[in-house]
Formats: sequence, structure tokens, C-alpha cells
Amino acid sequence: MNIVLFGYGKMGKEIETIALERGHQIVLKITSENSCSITSTDLQKADVVIEFSTPHSVLNNINTCLNAKVPIVVGTTGWHNQLNEISKACNDKNGALFYASNFSLGVAIFSKVNEYLASIMNNYPTYDVSMKEIHHIHKLDKPSGTAISLANQIIEKIDSKKKWSITEQSEETLFIEDIREGMVPGTHIIKYSSDIDDIEIMHKAHNRKGFALGAVLAAEFIQHKKGVYTMSDLMNN
Repeated sequence: MNIVLFGYGKMGKEIETIALERGHQIVLKITSENSCSITSTDLQKADVVIEFSTPHSVLNNINTCLNAKVPIVVGTTGWHNQLNEISKACNDKNGALFYASNFSLGVAIFSKVNEYLASIMNNYPTYDVSMKEIHHIHKLDKPSGTAISLANQIIEKIDSKKKWSITEQSEETLFIEDIREGMVPGTHIIKYSSDIDDIEIMHKAHNRKGFALGAVLAAEFIQHKKGVYTMSDLMNN
């Protein structure tokens, strides 16, 4: 499979390593230095584009790939509030889009555990739920896209929680403590607390390899497909 990389930072380099190990080719690396000169013909050299750039450039990159009729896997977060518009554009253009707030297979499993636990804990209102997410100092969005996805799962299952916030703490609010320190790849902790005891689940990434592997697996999955896909589709494949 021929792959174009949008973004060639630490994640892009890790994706390149995994892709080459799995027998794929990186035919083009797009950075801020050459992005203005990229054409649809350049993108059409690829079977799939993998996008890990920045929140301010991701929407343009997605639309560029949809217009070029090239499937795109998007790992950049900070744009999901425009997901409906992008999904419509993808379907209108008969394109293919795979997006996730986190491509780690471990996080995908953790997400299923989170959803199941929240459905149980809804029956025990004496427990209050909160979340902590820790990432490296270079991460731009706060809270993380993964934390938002996990929080939305909890809000769907816990009747008492109506919204999430990184500043407000109240009975109706799921509080997310967001920490930026060192070079932490990503840690997410969900805690249910009562006067009697605590129940806690955690996912802690040791490095970026899990995210990179998931992105390459997503690229393999979306090749030759049309429509909008997520990690749930990959996990159920």
C-alpha cells in the first residue's frame, strides 16, 4: 500500500516506521514547508493518506483529500465539533474518512470498559465520577480528544451528569482535570468515589507505538472503502 503522510513530526515518524515494517511504502511526506505546493495529482499517488498535523490545518487537509478522491485516516483532534459537516462532505463526494480521537487498540478496549462500567455505576448514585488526563507539554488541545470521547460515553450512561468541564465542578458536571507535563504520551484515569471506597480504571500509554500501529491498521482497513469509519468499525472487523 502506498501512503502519504500529512504531518511528519514524532507521530509521523513513528507511523512511517510501523508502515515500513508492515510492508507499505511512504510515497510523500507533507509538512508546513511543502504543503502549499501539493496538488491532487500528488495525493493520488497514495492508496491512503494518514493525517497527523495540527488542529488549525486538519480541516483543509481533509477536504483536500476528499476532493482528490483519496481515503484519509485522521488522527488530529480539535475539529470534531465540525464532524457532521465533514461527514456530509465525505458522503456527498463519495469519499472515505476514518477518524479517531485515539488510535491505540488499548484505548479502544479501555473505551468499551468505560462504557460498560458507566452503565453499571448509573445504578449507584452515591458514587461521583471524575476524570484525569495527562499529556506532554506540546499537546495543543485541552482536554484531549480521547478524554472528550470518554466523557461523552459517561454522560450518555450516567443520568446525573449533563456535561463535562475542565473548570466547573458540580453535581451535574463531569470534571476533567487536564495536566500537561514532561513528555507523557497519554494517560487517562476515570474514578468513581464514595464515602466508602473508590473505583478507578486507567489507561497509560508507554510510548507512541500503539497510536501509530492503530493508524496504520486503520489505513489498511479503509483502503477501497467509502464512507465514514471509527475505531469501533475496526475493532468489529
